[in-house]
Amino acid sequence: MSDKGLTGRCLCGEVEVSATKAEDQIGVCHCDMCRKWSGGPFYSAHCGVAVTFKGEDAITRFSSSPWADRGFCHRCGTHLFYLYKESGEYFVPAGLFDGDNFSMGTEIFVDEKGPYYELHPTSRKMTGAEVMAAFQQGGDDEK
Repeated sequence: MSDKGLTGRCLCGEVEVSATKAEDQIGVCHCDMCRKWSGGPFYSAHCGVAVTFKGEDAITRFSSSPWADRGFCHRCGTHLFYLYKESGEYFVPAGLFDGDNFSMGTEIFVDEKGPYYELHPTSRKMTGAEVMAAFQQGGDDEK
């Protein structure tokens, strides 16, 4: 992680997010749940635990699985975060940040990718089984 000092806001401006650290490369999740949530693959910046929000009263949290919460602005609907409950780490939509300068990193759940778009040609790719195996072994590969 680098000290990027990223800031961003939702569409209506009610919620502001600040992350003091973020990985330089974004992760992309193609799982069915992320595609339903975002309307396509979920492009996220791994921001760790050092994330703060202003406008908390506009944030709705949805427990989408036993291991994760997803947050959105209930005023404008902007997706704000994927929170991994066990570690408290945030994955924030990369497009939420102002002036972001990320590069493509890892794509996960590539075996669940929608047929209507292509994978990035140079990204590291992992199937759902590979992601789950990495988590069971204590790996830190994406969400």
